[in-house]
Amino acid sequence: MSGETDLIKLYSGRILALAADIPHLERLENADATVKKRAPLCGSTVTVDVKVEDGRIAAYGQDVKACALGQASASVVGSAVIGATRAQVETARDQLSDMLKREGPAPDAPFNGLEVLIPAREYKNRHASILLALEATAEAMEQAEQANCA
Repeated sequence: MSGETDLIKLYSGRILALAADIPHLERLENADATVKKRAPLCGSTVTVDVKVEDGRIAAYGQDVKACALGQASASVVGSAVIGATRAQVETARDQLSDMLKREGPAPDAPFNGLEVLIPAREYKNRHASILLALEATAEAMEQAEQANCA
């Protein structure tokens, strides 16, 4: 297969639909934590705001400046993240990394929609962008928990 055909396959209709419909694009006022992550290779950025109640994400906001794959990832994360615990977010982050880098399975529910990004395994230069939303969310959860314990 040619490189161009591979790219067309990678940017499937489902990925593009997710990228065009990212939930929670409003930033949160009075967030418990805000984290901005950047993928150095491509320059994609994701900023995440979280409000945490009883150890679960109660409100979520994100600002996504990324390629279609990073946007699709942020869309799936945004759709699944309300009600998630820090452990669930960290597990999903680790599973997504394993899916991309070591051909592991897709993340567990509620983040199993990230399986749409399996074709991106072959594009290592896109992995960092795909991981941004979960990395920022995990770090924001950690910061929120630390702030709430202080």
